[in-house]
Amino acid sequence: MREQLPVVLQNWMGVMVTFGQVLLIVFIAWLLRRAVQRLIRRVNEAYDLPPHALPGARRVAGILINGAALLLILERLGVSGTVLWTAFSGFAAVGAVAFFAAWSVLSNIFCTMLIFSTNQFRINDHIEVLENGEKPGFKGRVIDINLIYTTLEELTADSTATATVLQIPNNMFFQRAVRRWRGTETPPLWRTGTPK
Repeated sequence: MREQLPVVLQNWMGVMVTFGQVLLIVFIAWLLRRAVQRLIRRVNEAYDLPPHALPGARRVAGILINGAALLLILERLGVSGTVLWTAFSGFAAVGAVAFFAAWSVLSNIFCTMLIFSTNQFRINDHIEVLENGEKPGFKGRVIDINLIYTTLEELTADSTATATVLQIPNNMFFQRAVRRWRGTETPPLWRTGTPK
C-alpha cells in the first residue's frame, strides 16, 4: 500500500503515523480524564465525601493520566523507558539530597527564632547541654547566637589558658535538656568541677 502513494508522501509516512499515534494518545487521555472526573463526581454524590476531597482526587487522577500519556508519547517518539527511569531516579536522588540539606538549614533557622522568642537563653548566660538527663555535655558562656549556630566559650580551670570556642547547631537545644544560669558569673558547680 505504501508503494501506491506518491514518493513525497512515502518519505513522510513514518512521521504522519507517529503524529497520528500521538494525537490518538492525547485524545484517549482527554476522554479518560473526563470519564474519571465524572466517576469521581458520582462517587462523591453517592457517598457524600468531604468537599475538600473532590479537588484532590481530580488532581491526582489528572496527574496520573497525563503522566501515563506523556510516557506513551515519548515512547512513540523513540525515547526509551530505561533512559527515562534513569533520568528520573537521578533527579530524585539529587532532589532528596537537596531536601535534606535545606531541611537541616531550615531547622536551625527555625530553632533560632524559637530561642529568641522563648528566651531560652541569652548572650552571656552560662548553659550546659545535657546528653542523657544528667550526663554532662557541652557547657560554657554564650558569646553569640546566629541563624545556624550558638557559640559557647568553654571555661578553663586555668585563667591564663586560652578558652576554646564551641559552635553548636541551634536545633540541638531542642533535642537535649539545657541547664541555664543567668548572668556573667560562673556557676558554682563549674568552679569546683563537681556537682552539688
